[in-house]
Amino acid sequence: MLSFHQARQQILDAVQPLALEKVPLLDAAGRAVAEDVMASQSLPAFDNSAMDGYAVRAVDCQVGSVLPVKGYLPAGGSPVTVAPGSAVKIMTGAPLPAGADAIVPFEETEEQPEQIRLLGTVKSGDHIRWKGEDIRPGDRVIAAGTVLRPAEISLLASFSMSTVRVRRRVRVAILSTGDELQEIDELRFEGSVVNSNSWALAAAVREIGGVPLMLGIARDNLESLREKLIDGLQADVLITSAGVSAGDRDLVREVLDELGVVQQFWKINIKPGKPTAFGMKETVPVFSLPGNPVSTMITFEEFVRPALLKMMGHRVVLKPLFKAKLQEPVKKRAGRLQLMRVAVELNSAGELLVASPGDQNTGILRTMIYATGIALLEAERDFYAAGEQVDVHLLGAATALGY
Repeated sequence: MLSFHQARQQILDAVQPLALEKVPLLDAAGRAVAEDVMASQSLPAFDNSAMDGYAVRAVDCQVGSVLPVKGYLPAGGSPVTVAPGSAVKIMTGAPLPAGADAIVPFEETEEQPEQIRLLGTVKSGDHIRWKGEDIRPGDRVIAAGTVLRPAEISLLASFSMSTVRVRRRVRVAILSTGDELQEIDELRFEGSVVNSNSWALAAAVREIGGVPLMLGIARDNLESLREKLIDGLQADVLITSAGVSAGDRDLVREVLDELGVVQQFWKINIKPGKPTAFGMKETVPVFSLPGNPVSTMITFEEFVRPALLKMMGHRVVLKPLFKAKLQEPVKKRAGRLQLMRVAVELNSAGELLVASPGDQNTGILRTMIYATGIALLEAERDFYAAGEQVDVHLLGAATALGY
């Protein structure tokens, strides 16, 4: 069996970024820019006032100096000139008048009829935003693979970029398998299970900017599986849940092999999620995840999510790991890396603390609701004492630092 890290690396090595497309600026929000963005102009584009106040020549200014006010310059106003020994009233963002080399804020003056008296010292360069002090033409301002947040969108708008080249959104086909499954709006029968996995996976795909394609349910027979899997292989990525263990009715791998999917691995040395399989049909990655809802969500988080982000051109695809202190002792079986659901909190000393939010049995869905992180417990360990530090990453797109 592959280790956790080996399996994830093998997946990331196998998948490739999708094609580029040009989209309107607002539609690019939350997506990864496909190319380096180079500055087309200076920011600020011209020398301007950083404060509401008076444009002056520093050489004319001493504490107590009285200067006549000759002119007014609002933001967007036409350039004017500050004559020697005078001041021009100016608003934030207005272009710096010719001759001026400092701005005196209103609160540092005593305003008198048609003149001001200076209350403090004035130095050349005070409260001026100089042309190009932030960005100069030709600077690389956004690296390829960067997710476009409001700050990046603002910068692109400043360069008058109405469209942006990004990677195409990944189209992900999602298929649940099993005779026991029912859709959420169907009448329940004795022993049935609602197909919640497809909804969880679709939500997870959408959360990171992908396009989920819900194929419904394939029954535990070759004909039903073949029909659904052929449809699923038309997408950019296919995810199945259940049907990949060693039971008599676990037929997914058999049908995928028949359809030309080359299996890269089956089983990972982790808990939960051991019977996870991964294959490729030409350029289409195929993830076969366990059917238990907790295992499905955790294996998506650890293996599928990074692959989808790479396909959509993200530069950062793995969540950063943090050291966190266990609030209670943890027992586990040695031999497999455990992906432990944890609740993460920050104490008054600035330390990250983690504790299990409940029963770690994979049948207990509630712990996924309360979990805010995943702790990676080393395979060779069978016990962790309270107070020991473990590696943890956060759950949820909004809490994923580094994105």
